[in-house]
Amino acid sequence: QVQLAESGGGLVQAGGSLRLSCVLSGGTFVSYGMGWFRQDPGKEREFVAAINWNGGTILYADSVKGRFTISRENAKNTAFLQMNSLKVEDTAVYYCAAISSTVVVTGTEDYDYWGQGTQVTVSS
Repeated sequence: QVQLAESGGGLVQAGGSLRLSCVLSGGTFVSYGMGWFRQDPGKEREFVAAINWNGGTILYADSVKGRFTISRENAKNTAFLQMNSLKVEDTAVYYCAAISSTVVVTGTEDYDYWGQGTQVTVSS
C-alpha cells in the first residue's frame, strides 16, 4: 500500500521560505508523478505544482510561479516543494499526492494517493 508522508511545514513571516518534503513508501517511486496541493478551511483543494517521474515536465499554478520550485530525488523516494517569498495568502494545509502515470496533471481527482498534509502559516 502506497503511503505519503509530508514534513517541513510551520510558521514563517511573509517574505520567508520553507521547504516541504514528501516521502513515498510502499511503492516504486519512479512509477509515480508527484503533485502538491493546498487547502484553506472552507475552500476547495487547489493545485500548486506537479512533476513527472524524471523531472522532465513540471507545472505550476500561476499564483506560485516564480516563487515555488518542485523537485524530486528518486534515490530517496522524496519530492520537495521549495517555497520562497511567501505571502500571507499562501497559508494553508499543503498536501502531496502521487499519480500512477507518466502524464503530469493538475486535477485532484486524477491522483491516486494523498498524504495527511502539513500546515503552512505565513504571518504578516
